[in-house]
Amino acid sequence: MFSLLLPCAASASEVRVDFEIPTIDTVEYHRPYIALWIEDDQRKQVAHLALWLEQEKWHRDLRSWWRRGGNKLALPVDGVSGATRKPGSYTVTSTQVLPDGKYTLNIEAVREVGGREHIKIPFDWTSRQITITELGSSELGEVSLTITPESTP
Repeated sequence: MFSLLLPCAASASEVRVDFEIPTIDTVEYHRPYIALWIEDDQRKQVAHLALWLEQEKWHRDLRSWWRRGGNKLALPVDGVSGATRKPGSYTVTSTQVLPDGKYTLNIEAVREVGGREHIKIPFDWTSRQITITELGSSELGEVSLTITPESTP
């Protein structure tokens, strides 16, 4: 019997994003709205990882996320949408299946009566484990992306 093994057109991997919302000493502090998503090399949203908002009416304040495709979503998004969070360290995990290629993790943070920050972490989606860390400058602290390929039995 003859069998042909072809490379998989898409690979499944666990995506883990660890990030910090820093404590900001100000008179009027509001918890930030946060959006995490993955874009392909054409800047099209291909995966939504998290969307933390106080109320749905504020989703347009996440301008980059909104313009890149958030405006096409029916909110809330099951398993993605949630309430804003206080300063601290957070982890978002998701299993994603995407074709091998070049992608960008985006994390955008916006605070009412506060600042805005958008961190982009480019990466290659392959069958290797990767960890990439970036440091925010105002609304976000350290952001770490870890991709672990799904093991095959």
